Amino acid sequence: MPQGVSCSVSNCTFWKEGNACSADKISVDIDQHADQHFYEEFASDDLGLQHQDQALKSSATCCFTFKPKE
Repeated sequence: MPQGVSCSVSNCTFWKEGNACSADKISVDIDQHADQHFYEEFASDDLGLQHQDQALKSSATCCFTFKPKE
């Protein structure tokens, strides 16, 4: 589990009590890429993300690890 990763999105498959993320790895990107689909979910060490970007503030980022609970 990623150490120290807090998440309040309780309808995510990886969400655990205490706002903890139970994903083995997380993928975070800038909102500019929000419409991209990273279907490689945990398939490789880099999660299919080989590009590098810069965000001016945290609100310009989003977590691509999110997977809704079924």
